Amino acid sequence: MRKIAGTDEAGRGPLVGSVVAAAVILDPNNPIEGLNDSKKLTEKKREKLFIEIKEKALAWAIAESSAQEIDELNILQASLLAMRRAIEKLQIQPDHVLVDGNKEPKGLQMSCEAVVGGDAIHAEISAASILAKVTRDHDMVELDKKYPQFGFAKHKGYPTKAHFEAIAEHGVIDEHRRSFGPVRKVLEAMENR
Repeated sequence: MRKIAGTDEAGRGPLVGSVVAAAVILDPNNPIEGLNDSKKLTEKKREKLFIEIKEKALAWAIAESSAQEIDELNILQASLLAMRRAIEKLQIQPDHVLVDGNKEPKGLQMSCEAVVGGDAIHAEISAASILAKVTRDHDMVELDKKYPQFGFAKHKGYPTKAHFEAIAEHGVIDEHRRSFGPVRKVLEAMENR
């Protein structure tokens, strides 16, 4: 039986924190109901599936690229690196990998296929998208405990009005992505004071 892994990332758009990727090999004998693109599911449904995927999948792994790596490589390359790390962490090596998007991670030891909108087509990618999204949301809740003034638990680091106001008031933290325009603008404004 060919082992197929799906991989996807979460957190390309936010201004803060890591980009998180997951890779999943599903068990055909242990199907999971309700898999879909994580963005189309409620938070409650994602949390439930997060547990079920970890229990029922043949193999799963989660990896990330830090804000510093995002700044060094750019967000696309950092996302692909996180996906490669997740695939390489799988306890069972897949024969083939389905990647959400139009680019494939470089340097993999197995065949690979990029699928645009794959998180809505392939259950393996859907499962990976859920693991990545829930993990990243949990990371933001943890970061919120460290920096409650930013409201990360609410906006998850995305460029919202509340986040912009918090950056303007409290400045930039280590976890902010300095290469992202809105963060760079604040840093430049602070330097010119």
